Amino acid sequence: MGIEEYGGGQTGRTDVLVVTTNDVPGHRVDRVIGEVFGLTVRSRHLGSQIGAGLKSLVGGELRGLTKTLVETRNQALERLVEQARARGANAVLMTRFDVSEAADVGTEICAYGTAVVISGT
Repeated sequence: MGIEEYGGGQTGRTDVLVVTTNDVPGHRVDRVIGEVFGLTVRSRHLGSQIGAGLKSLVGGELRGLTKTLVETRNQALERLVEQARARGANAVLMTRFDVSEAADVGTEICAYGTAVVISGT
């Protein structure tokens, strides 16, 4: 279903529930806070660009770029959770990711969703 309890960062807290769905079974939305997002842009490392170019000739996974994208996605998600927490939310519904090129120098990843306050029913 796409449920991820997320504490973010080093605190280890799991006080913000992040889901890709419109609702959370067994919970009701008490208050809609609004849109929240986390954004990060990562520049490309010259070495990884050269390695990716060579790897693309023979095919296969670009592990260095995959690792960078996973780290970047996680950072965007952490920022989304921080913003939701700061606005008083305990959940983010309809979480999505948008990935785009940033002026030919890097990759932009934006995590966004709807911050809400939920409670058990």
